[in-house]
Amino acid sequence: MKRTGPTNVLLRETIVALEKASRREDAPIWDDVAYELSRATRKRVVVNVGKISKLAKDGDVVVVPGKVLGFGRIDKKLTVAAWAFSDSARAKIESAGGRAISVLDLVKENPKGSGVIIIK
Repeated sequence: MKRTGPTNVLLRETIVALEKASRREDAPIWDDVAYELSRATRKRVVVNVGKISKLAKDGDVVVVPGKVLGFGRIDKKLTVAAWAFSDSARAKIESAGGRAISVLDLVKENPKGSGVIIIK
């Protein structure tokens, strides 16, 4: 029996919702995020807050199609959306004045995906 896609039900539902939002809003960014999330677990994106801080400017909206880890420092007020956050990553983002939200929450807030930066 061939498996297609992730076995995590919430992850599958997120991927489907992203694909629908991409078609409905004509926003290819959500299709790109859905593709990255549908990859095998060992190939999924893992990003540290230090890298996010290096690549983003104060006030940016960033999406990580995977997990955010807490290594490094962040001193910018950012909105970071991801599939998952480590506890330390969430704490560092929030203590810098930013927000750590789910990818679907970001889609609800910004359906067109305008101004959103993908960090891999």
